[in-house]
Amino acid sequence: MNQRLIKALQFDVAQSIFTDARVVFDGRKNLFSAVELDLGGNSREFDVSLPSQTQQTQNDRPPRIYKIRLTHVATINTETLHRFIDGLQSQDNTVNTTLMALNVVIRMEPSQRFPVKGRSFFTPDDTRNLGGGLVLWRGYFQSIRPALNRMLINVDISTGVMYQSGPLISLCLSFLGMDPRNPSVLSQQLPDRQRVALGRFITGIRVQTKNAGSGVERTQVVRKLSPQAADKVTFTMRGGETLTVAAYFRKVNNKPLMFPSLLCVEVGQGALIPLELCTVIPGQLVRKEVPDDKKTALVEFATMRPKDRFASIQKGLDVLAYGQSEYVRKFGITVDRTPLQTQARVLAAPALKYGAGSTALTVNPRNGSWNMAGTKFYKPASIAAWVLIIFESMGRFNDQAVNDVATSFVKGCRATGMTVTHPDPIVRRINGQAQIAEQLLAAGAACAKEKKVPPSLFVVVLPEGGNDIYTMVKHWGDIKKGVATQCLKSRKCRGAKEQFWANVALKVNVKLGGINVITDSTQVAVLSDPHNNPTVVMGADVMHPGAGTTNRPSFAAVVSSVDSNAAKYVATMKVQASRQELISDLQEMTHYLLSKFMDYRKLVEGRKEPTNAPKRLIFYRDGVSEGQFQQVLDQELPLIRAACDQLKIKPKITLVVVGKRHHVRLFPSNDRDADRSGNCPAGTVVDRDIGHPTEFDFYLQSHGGLLGTSRPAHYSVLYDENSLTADTMQALSFALCHVYAGSTRSVSIPAPVYYADTVCARAKIHFDPEKQGYSETHSGTADSADLENYKRDYQSLHQLHTTRMYFS
Repeated sequence: MNQRLIKALQFDVAQSIFTDARVVFDGRKNLFSAVELDLGGNSREFDVSLPSQTQQTQNDRPPRIYKIRLTHVATINTETLHRFIDGLQSQDNTVNTTLMALNVVIRMEPSQRFPVKGRSFFTPDDTRNLGGGLVLWRGYFQSIRPALNRMLINVDISTGVMYQSGPLISLCLSFLGMDPRNPSVLSQQLPDRQRVALGRFITGIRVQTKNAGSGVERTQVVRKLSPQAADKVTFTMRGGETLTVAAYFRKVNNKPLMFPSLLCVEVGQGALIPLELCTVIPGQLVRKEVPDDKKTALVEFATMRPKDRFASIQKGLDVLAYGQSEYVRKFGITVDRTPLQTQARVLAAPALKYGAGSTALTVNPRNGSWNMAGTKFYKPASIAAWVLIIFESMGRFNDQAVNDVATSFVKGCRATGMTVTHPDPIVRRINGQAQIAEQLLAAGAACAKEKKVPPSLFVVVLPEGGNDIYTMVKHWGDIKKGVATQCLKSRKCRGAKEQFWANVALKVNVKLGGINVITDSTQVAVLSDPHNNPTVVMGADVMHPGAGTTNRPSFAAVVSSVDSNAAKYVATMKVQASRQELISDLQEMTHYLLSKFMDYRKLVEGRKEPTNAPKRLIFYRDGVSEGQFQQVLDQELPLIRAACDQLKIKPKITLVVVGKRHHVRLFPSNDRDADRSGNCPAGTVVDRDIGHPTEFDFYLQSHGGLLGTSRPAHYSVLYDENSLTADTMQALSFALCHVYAGSTRSVSIPAPVYYADTVCARAKIHFDPEKQGYSETHSGTADSADLENYKRDYQSLHQLHTTRMYFS
């Protein structure tokens, strides 16, 4: 709406002012012009009406007038930007404002023609029906970015989720998963639960309707779904006559409704419109979170092989058409469409060390993966006795399948060096609708009675769609009982091969206190330097509530290595204000983790004081945007320091932000340099041409490609008391991507960051699933009282798990 008003202002209302000065608008309050506007002073007000409204006026009603006031507030000196990209000054507010203005310039043209979300816009050229009233549109992301001695436009493809356009009735039926040929189900007989869900889904959608009688089309916003049908709900007209909605439309339109028994929608100031008279306008972005059952199809649509993605990006340049944009030309911007070519290096993968009994103690990864065949864990754990719980039905998972799971699991664990004292488990079939905690407890008691030792592990086979059961099992095991639990999906473990059980053993071993693999520290300078060790490595992340959610807090997680090889980690998590990115309890969390590090060095590794105190602290921070870097330095770094002061230790701190949410993609210019998936090989690092003009940053693609185009991680070293070189920082980060306990592949970000992300994602297991405290009890807005409720209901990790990698 705002964009339409500004367009009308420029092209219809005040042409003389804007002929030589096409202005660009950010959609909210900021207007940028390449030349000074002749406003006849510092400020001027304009009356604007939309052309479409002028044509629709009837009954001598004048068109609606909107008042727009333009006020000159600042002049941007672009010389500051030149100095910045030449590396002669730091990134300040003037530079940020200039970059913002340039981004508004390049998005102005597409924003007037296509649906826009942030810096992405979407076209109807390539779409896929997602079902449930949703449609996927292919789109293009664009962003102007500074680099050393140049400005770049970062272009990538993106995916938008739209409401299904066309008759509103069709969208409603699609959402409910009902027969599109049978609209009659949308009557008053629709069950309340479905009606409420449908009402939530369509609220806020813009629909085209026709004025009763005149037939003039109008755009209206759906406020809510009426609980009554058009032939049942009545209203009183100005003359005193009482009519049903169906009767009213039959009277003024001189023809009856096709489906008078269907519900209505409320629009505008409370007007009721029958569903059949509403048409959903195309290109409306869904602002809510996509349902879980649609996410797989969404990922499939968004996934493209490197060559296809590159071709699609080049096609996007034709749609963007920078050279044809009047706005881009007026601001004196020229764009070279040639993709930027840069030099990259491929880092050598660290050698990985396994335990005694392995056919080869050292394994060398190739393109981000390695084979565990013939190897034993570096530090294998023991399973004294264990319980096997089956939630799947007998028909889907018979006794033979249960026996196969029991024998294959033990075989997989023993093959990796783990000890299983009692190979035969206590087996229990449990009804997922029954009291799960009580039945798990009873199974554990039966194990202790029969095996004479309490179970150290519960292996749980889940049915399809067993997410709620999973939450209950994890809450019981991690929060209430302090016993390790390993959940398996029934369809995955039925008839599974050896490789599957080896992967299960990877997770079980670390949950029981073992260590799977370490990097050869002689190849990782930070971990092998005798003068500056020990080194503690931490990872932190914050998880925010999903889009459209207003009543949930954010969760902050920090994990820390405790061993000398930075392979074993412990974690802590806190509840904090909704959508707050900075970690408010970081001092307390860091203090707790550093204490765990020193305790482990002393009690497990047998180090004496003062050698158990860390000399270096490498802190990887995830999820922070570039605009928040200074806040991290000003607010989080002092909290890390304060925690060290409390413990009377003085490690030298290096603070690194790891970014995943960006659109930089690396494509090998020569097919010979690509891996089998067409991506750059694992270990590809780029630290020139696309880096920041003044900061120490680099892009590292640490994982081998599987499906689609790999995304490199962006590392920005914000603070470094350790004076680490680029080579050292890159080698350490790459090495840490190889010690993620759950796989025999290097991962896309360092293991501590990955773990912090996982701990955040498991936030709901800290709330009693019986009370539904995490999902239902708290409603309304996320105010301070609501936050206190969440903090009160949050239950801490069981003491026995505080030294284990329960989150693996």
